[in-house]
Amino acid sequence: MTLLDRIAGAPITWGVDGSPGWGYLMDPERVLAEMRQIGLSATELGPDGYLPRDTHELQAMLEGFGLGLVGGFVPAVLYRTELVSESLQYIDRAAATLASTGAPVMVLGPDSHHSGYDIAVELTDAEWDTFLESLGRTMEIASGYGLRTALHPHWGMAVVRQDHVERVLEQSSVELCIDTGHLALAGADPVAIARAATGRVAHVHLKDLDEGLAERVRSGDLAFRQAVIDGLFLPLGDGSVDVGGFVTELETQGYGGWYVIEQDVVLDSEPEPGEGPIVAAERSYAYLEALASGL
Repeated sequence: MTLLDRIAGAPITWGVDGSPGWGYLMDPERVLAEMRQIGLSATELGPDGYLPRDTHELQAMLEGFGLGLVGGFVPAVLYRTELVSESLQYIDRAAATLASTGAPVMVLGPDSHHSGYDIAVELTDAEWDTFLESLGRTMEIASGYGLRTALHPHWGMAVVRQDHVERVLEQSSVELCIDTGHLALAGADPVAIARAATGRVAHVHLKDLDEGLAERVRSGDLAFRQAVIDGLFLPLGDGSVDVGGFVTELETQGYGGWYVIEQDVVLDSEPEPGEGPIVAAERSYAYLEALASGL
C-alpha cells in the first residue's frame, strides 16, 4: 500500500479521551463520518466503551462508514506488582476485542499509577524488572490473539524519555508505536528513535508540537491537559517536530504500517458543522498528501 493508503485517525483527534473530566465527547457517528470525509480509511478504537464493545455491532458501524480498525490504545500499569494481575486481565479483554475486528496491533500505554499525565514517573530497578517481565507476558497475550504489541512512550507514563526507550529496546523484544509529539515533548528525537528501532516500529502516531507550550510543560509551569487545551498539538507541518524527516526515514526503512493522525484536543461543547477538530485533521491529511507526492 502507498503512504496515503496507510493514513488512519484516532478519536482523541476529535477530543475523545477516556480520562475523567477530559472534556466534551463528540458522538461516534459524527467522528467516524468526519474521518471518512477527509480521506482517512481506518480508525483506532478509542477509549474503552466509546465505540461498541460488541464485535458484530462494532464491525457493522465501521463498515457503515467504510473504515477499518487498525488498533487501539490500551493503557496498563505494569511495574507495580499489586496492579499487574488486574492490568493483564484488561489487556486480555482489549486484545480479544481488537483481534475480533481484524486489527493488527495493540498499542500499549505503559501507564502510571498516578491519575492524569502530570506526575513524572521514574522506575526503580526493581520496578523495571517487574515492568519488563509484565511486558513479556503482555506480548504473549497479544500474540495469542494474533496481535503485535506496540509500546507507546507517552508523557506522564512510565516510558517516555529517550533513555527509557533505549532501555526497553535493549532489554526486551517489544516493538514500538512511535508518537512524534510525546517523544518530542519529552526532549527525544523521533527520527533518532526511528533509526534506533529500525525493524521494530509497528505503529505510528503523528503529532506536531507548539514548542513554546512544550517548554512550559517540560519545566512544570503548565499542566499537560491545560497545554492541550491551549493548543499544544498542532496540525502536521505547523510546529517544531520534523514530521517530514521522520516519515521519510520510516518509508526509507521500508515501514509498511499505519500512520495515525493523532493530535489530542479538549472540547468544551459540540462544534458547529464543518468546524472543530475536522479543520486541523484535514490540514494534517493535506500535509501528508503533499509529503507523499514527493517521496
